[in-house]
Amino acid sequence: MDKLDPERRSRNMARVQAKNTGPEMRVRRIAHRLGLRFRLHRADLPGKPDLVFPRHGIAVFVHGCFWHRHVDCKRASIPATRLEFWEKKFKANVARDLKQQTALEASGWTVLVFWECELKDESSIEERLRSATNISLQFKS
Repeated sequence: MDKLDPERRSRNMARVQAKNTGPEMRVRRIAHRLGLRFRLHRADLPGKPDLVFPRHGIAVFVHGCFWHRHVDCKRASIPATRLEFWEKKFKANVARDLKQQTALEASGWTVLVFWECELKDESSIEERLRSATNISLQFKS
């Protein structure tokens, strides 16, 4: 049973952002600190990647574990109510993500996915960005 009444639940769900989320901002700050320049939410690319590094041919998605169903993640729980609705919604989200990533890769882009639960470790984010972009391991200050 949901702990919130339908009106409060609706208000909470309406506040969920698609752009400029906390996890996305964290990846953006690290990329910028590394000296990487990027474009945001390019509408001309499948899935409007959260960050695009045109010079390196890399598209980055920062996924929330709940909405995009991070496998074996405790944040990818399933709500107890309206189970059929949520299963259908999550299945569609995962299928859409796969379709968009496949289309980007077919167009020659390298796709990176950062999961919300992985973003606590900044050094890990930094290492993945450095590796993908082939930038030197010397820290840029």
